[in-house]
Amino acid sequence: MAPVGALETAVAVLTRAADAGACVVLSAHVQPDADALGSTLALAEGLRRRGARVTPTFPGPFVLPASLAWLPGADRLVPATEVPTHPDLVVGLDAADLRRLGELGAVLTAAPASLVVDHHASNPGFGQVQLVDPEAAGTVVLVADLLAGLGVELDTDIATCLYAGLAADTGSFRFGNTSPATHQFAARLLATGIDHARISQRLFDTAPFGWLALLSLATGRATLERATGRGLVWTWATVAEAEGHGLAGDHLEALVDVVRSAEEADVACVLKGTPDGAWNVSLRSRGGTDVSAVAIAMGGGGHRMAAGFTSHLDREQTVAAIRARL
Repeated sequence: MAPVGALETAVAVLTRAADAGACVVLSAHVQPDADALGSTLALAEGLRRRGARVTPTFPGPFVLPASLAWLPGADRLVPATEVPTHPDLVVGLDAADLRRLGELGAVLTAAPASLVVDHHASNPGFGQVQLVDPEAAGTVVLVADLLAGLGVELDTDIATCLYAGLAADTGSFRFGNTSPATHQFAARLLATGIDHARISQRLFDTAPFGWLALLSLATGRATLERATGRGLVWTWATVAEAEGHGLAGDHLEALVDVVRSAEEADVACVLKGTPDGAWNVSLRSRGGTDVSAVAIAMGGGGHRMAAGFTSHLDREQTVAAIRARL
């Protein structure tokens, strides 16, 4: 359950917007994952049913991975370049800081009303109203509380979006952020009749054949450093290499969940090379290391068990900086 005072304030903001038929822009973070996109689409549909004029979006590049493009409502997403110029309310979802909203950060800042809904412990608190709960298993949990406050009943479309985000951010209920309340929430979603097996298959178990070649490449480069912190395993791959195997760059995101299985290392790290020469870094912990502290020190953010940042150093310098902080 979201913090009561913050939840009541957030519900009041959304209720006023819905009752007035206001123009509302909802934005996930850049390169949205299932939690960010599921949260955005679920809240957009709820507000639409309550009478608001809704525009769901996310920062460029405006490309959805195949693993998420099937979510109900994804066909209503609008590129950031086409959002209303002067919305009445802007809602940022699952964005740990303003930078994660890209060009839409300026839209949120300029709006007469803004709301930020997030579960990252590193969130500094931006926007006029914040509903931020680091104890929530995912931002979708907070969105479910908002929908309940708005009087929107869960159906299979909304529940599918919420379940996708919940399954993704709990690692199919394997991560340390899973609690009895998490399973109770999942049960509520299952009760709507969603096809949970199909959702998980689309999210986790469906990829082009080229993914196997990319996986082989990245795991073949994996390095284990037992003496770094409580143990570090890391590897790297680039967007160009993914594209060379017929894949979109977003397929790089799944590599860290394979690398993290090495039992000798508490921290797993994957460096993902971008066309502009930067490295998007994903960090995961098995429990003994707070990787959000490393990410924050490098200008990023996240959770104790999962965090990330972007580095403009070269690959070896980036890994050296991570070692120094572990």
